[in-house]
This record gives sequence, structure tokens and C-alpha cells, in this order.
Amino acid sequence: MAQPAGVLPVILVWLVGLRLFPRWAVPSAFAAAAVVVAVHVLRTGQSIDPAGFVPHLHLTAPQLSAPAVLGLAVPLFLVTMASQNVPGAAVMQGLGYRIPWRRSMTVTGLGSLLGATGGAPGVNLAAISAALAAGPEAGEDRSRRWIASVASGCLLVLIGLGAGAFGALVSLAPEGVIPAVAGLALLGTFASSLRAALERTEDLVPAAVTFAVVASGVSVAGMSAAFWALVAGLGVRWVLRWGRTVPTPGSDRAG
Repeated sequence: MAQPAGVLPVILVWLVGLRLFPRWAVPSAFAAAAVVVAVHVLRTGQSIDPAGFVPHLHLTAPQLSAPAVLGLAVPLFLVTMASQNVPGAAVMQGLGYRIPWRRSMTVTGLGSLLGATGGAPGVNLAAISAALAAGPEAGEDRSRRWIASVASGCLLVLIGLGAGAFGALVSLAPEGVIPAVAGLALLGTFASSLRAALERTEDLVPAAVTFAVVASGVSVAGMSAAFWALVAGLGVRWVLRWGRTVPTPGSDRAG
């Protein structure tokens, strides 16, 4: 741990919050991280450029060319599908939701098309955002977790306006503080997804293989570990189930 003095307070605040007020444990960790950054800046005397905290808008006219399509657009499309859309749908399914794939791809595709005219990044089913807004931390009632998604969307608009200031603050943070906060924010969702993945004994090995591959961080042919984890897990699952009749849940209790 490069900066234990900066990371440990964040972890301790999160742990205390998890014990006393679980729903506010992650926001408390973020608040602790902000205090750590402020103390670090005051202690080290780092200079802060006020201009970096003011958002600037630069309009860029899009230009279509064959090299850009083949060298940039197509690879980004494949990476988005492999590392965001597919894992995002898998995360939602692991949390008990069914994704209308065709309609989702149509809406995100149209959003990406409109956003491209202003140089905006592609719209997709972001895996991490889905895990944060659809997990148990968003509420015990799954039918009302959409409120967390709407709230996070509005908050992201505000963050977008303050992206320059946020980026400046992140650059001033001690090493390890920001990754620690991000990891703590996803820990509850990770535990819930892992429990759901390992719940059925016939899928125990494929789920373990999927987790091992994604944890390895392997990247092949420009595809992230998330994509290859799905390929490996589904491949192992297909081999183990090939030629077998897998009983449906509850069939052993029939009669």
C-alpha cells in the first residue's frame, strides 16, 4: 500500500458506517476521501490552478473518414460491446433483472449517434454503473431501485459540469485513495453477484472460472478480461452441460 495513511481512514470510516448506518457507508467513505485529499493538499502545499476548476466547452465538428472508421470506430464498438454492454447485461441479470436486449441496443445506438455530433462518448450499458445503481445498496425493494438510476443520472450531469474540478481534485489525491473508494463502493454488489453466481451447484465451476479470468486482468486482441471471462465461463458451462439434462430448480421437490 503506497499511502496507508491516506487509505486506512477511508476504510475505517466505511467499516464503521457499514456497522452503524449501512446505506450511508459508501457516501461516508467518499466524504472521508475528500477530507484526506484536503489534508494532503494542505500538508504538502501543492499548488492549485483555479482555471482547472472552471468547465470549458469546445465544439468539434465530426469528420467521417475510412481510417477513422476502421482504426477507431470499429475497435471502440467491439470494446464497448465486449467490456460494457455484455458485462452490463450480465450484471443486471445477476441482480435479478431481465434486459430487453434489442430495445436497449436501439436506444443506446441512437444516443451514441446523436452524441457523436458533439464529440460525446458512446452511450452503453455501463457495467460498473449498473452494478452501483441496481445492487442491494440502492434499496431492498428491487422494483424501486430505478430511483437510484435516475438520481445517479442527474448527479452525473452535475459531475459532468464539474468534471474539470473533479479531475483536478483526483490528481491531487494521495496514491491509492481513489481506487480504494471505488473498490469499497463496488464491494457489496460484488458479494451479491458472487453469491448469485455460486448459488447453483451445477454452475459452480463455470462461475469460478469466470471470476478467475476476470481477476487475472488478461487482455487479448484488444478485448478486456471481462469479455474473455464470459467466453471462458460460458465455454466451460457448455462443455459440462453437453449431452446432459440439467434439472430445473425445484424439480427435485416435485410430487
